[in-house]
Amino acid sequence: MARKRYLWKVRDREIQLGDRTLLVGVLNVTPDSFSDGGNYLDPDRACAHALAMEEQGADLIDVGAESTRPSSKPVTEEDEWRRLAPVLKRLRGKLAIPISVDTYKSGIAERALDLGVEIINDPTGLTFDPLLSKTLTQYNAGVIVNHMRGTPETWARLPGLTDPTTTVTTDLLATIHRARRSGVDLTRMVIDPGLGFGKRKEENSRLIAELPAFRSLDVPLMAGPSRKSFLNQTSPQGLLLATAAAVTACILGGVHLVRVHDVAEMATVVQVADAVEKFLV
Repeated sequence: MARKRYLWKVRDREIQLGDRTLLVGVLNVTPDSFSDGGNYLDPDRACAHALAMEEQGADLIDVGAESTRPSSKPVTEEDEWRRLAPVLKRLRGKLAIPISVDTYKSGIAERALDLGVEIINDPTGLTFDPLLSKTLTQYNAGVIVNHMRGTPETWARLPGLTDPTTTVTTDLLATIHRARRSGVDLTRMVIDPGLGFGKRKEENSRLIAELPAFRSLDVPLMAGPSRKSFLNQTSPQGLLLATAAAVTACILGGVHLVRVHDVAEMATVVQVADAVEKFLV
């Protein structure tokens, strides 16, 4: 079944989804992210990397200043903003593509939106900060609603899921209803099943296999398999190839966006996968 087309409203523009898979380039300005922590702590280096990802084919840049790797601990709003603000200030007006900020804190979201950010990617699925939905509504921001079980500190202790797809679909549907009651328009939402984020290896593989089930929610779908531990690779080359395979599977499963670290390489993967996806029935 071909992907449904959507018009995603984000601040002052609309993004067409469904004609091709959009690439969301990851920019972590953290010291401890699971694959590239510390690489882009320097604001000038982070800005240069964002511009390079746009040149390589990224359709959005997703900037994160707090790690959500397994066992990571929360950072204060002050520390998160100290990492984030210099990068957003340098990037303002330099990118033709939208910037998303990966945060669950309404205070961070508000400050980021004041600096021209158009999308908030909440890793907690609008569950940690009840004020975030109100902030999104005030700024007419786009939002990516990511599914998370527990917290990074508790993931290792969580029980397994008998039916991960049903659990994630049910939780995301509840989140969508809560967001709409808070005034967030459905046309501003994208959902993400949260590969990793409290799921075990085989549960992530099953979620990818069953991505078509999320069409029932009638909201655009993003997936982020890039460099995740469930890919079970130890070498950089192995991880890149495994990511390419997972990205392909996600596209053939109907996602509208993929969140990736290696934009240039995944742009090639997306080109081939999209050509195949158009013929799926």
